[in-house]
Amino acid sequence: MQRRIFTSAHEDFRSAVRRFIERDITPRVNDWDDAGIVSRDVWRAIGQMGMLCPDVPEQYGGPDGDFLFNAIVHEELARGGAHSLNACLIAHSDIVAAYLLELGSEEQKMKWLPKMVSGEAIAAIGMSEPEAGSDLKSIRTSARPNGAGGYLLSGQKTFITNGHNADLVVVACKSSEKGISLFLLDTVLPGYRRGRMLEKIGQKAGDTAELFFDDVPLAAADALGELGAGFKNMMKLMPRERLAIVTTAISEAEVAYDLALQYVRERRAFGQRIVDFQAIRFKLAEIAADLEVARVYVDRCIDEEARGEFDIKSAAISKFWVTDIACKAIDDCLQLFGGYGYMREYPISRLWTDSRIHRIYGGTNEIMKEIIGRQLAS
Repeated sequence: MQRRIFTSAHEDFRSAVRRFIERDITPRVNDWDDAGIVSRDVWRAIGQMGMLCPDVPEQYGGPDGDFLFNAIVHEELARGGAHSLNACLIAHSDIVAAYLLELGSEEQKMKWLPKMVSGEAIAAIGMSEPEAGSDLKSIRTSARPNGAGGYLLSGQKTFITNGHNADLVVVACKSSEKGISLFLLDTVLPGYRRGRMLEKIGQKAGDTAELFFDDVPLAAADALGELGAGFKNMMKLMPRERLAIVTTAISEAEVAYDLALQYVRERRAFGQRIVDFQAIRFKLAEIAADLEVARVYVDRCIDEEARGEFDIKSAAISKFWVTDIACKAIDDCLQLFGGYGYMREYPISRLWTDSRIHRIYGGTNEIMKEIIGRQLAS
């Protein structure tokens, strides 16, 4: 079906981004995977393309676009096979930039957003801990008063995307009796340590690390938003993060389908093309139907986010439903490749391993169902 949410300006941006990715990103993906991290130099080039924080206003150095430009970046990175970089940009552009715009003081915005737009500064979000993933209320990292108007941050985080490259980390922590608060942490501060790079089954260049805070000195001005309102603010801004994940997931599934369709049209078995077997055609028909319906729904969600109408329940529904469909579609597509689908040199194998995380991060799909159920029961 024809997509109707994008204007000519959006499509011009897509064309430029696609050419850039084909020329400067896709050829480097394998090297980044082998190194386990995306090179810092590419962030500057991405920034010059207007691909970082596309909806940041001009007054903070941004392109002053809308969420549809963010969606285009995720779609084109999926098309170009840059799955790890896509995850890094979600953390940077869709999460941290949104937190700063929504909660930051003018001083905080002016300090960090221009650098994030240009790629000079890379941002991460520090939520998950070894014993607190989707259950954010169980975090143990704490910011305690230092007696001089500031705070000392202690604790650790894990599974942090951009963990090694980050210049800025938005840290969720307990702040005395006030509950959960958010702080901006400049990674040059004493007491901040990067732990080991975590080895994953997919998104190998995703720069996922452990972070440690050993009495890191924070000023009162480093608080992001109201003290004690961190959990409420995270829940308010989580729909955007989940939609970025959903947008990436459906795009990767569409790429997998295109690869599978091309393969079965060319591959022969028992004297005929694989696509000429009825069982194969029926499976392709099922995948095509699932993805087309999901795409229409995702486009509606993208449009609602751009209008400021996307809510918590819609985000939870889209997160579990679309990522489940996408993962199943990619698994079915890999099956059509037979043994070649299990070979790392084939893009379908990367899609299979890299996409599996979509059902986990941003809140597991089981938690999404719990969120929906609680809203229905209230």
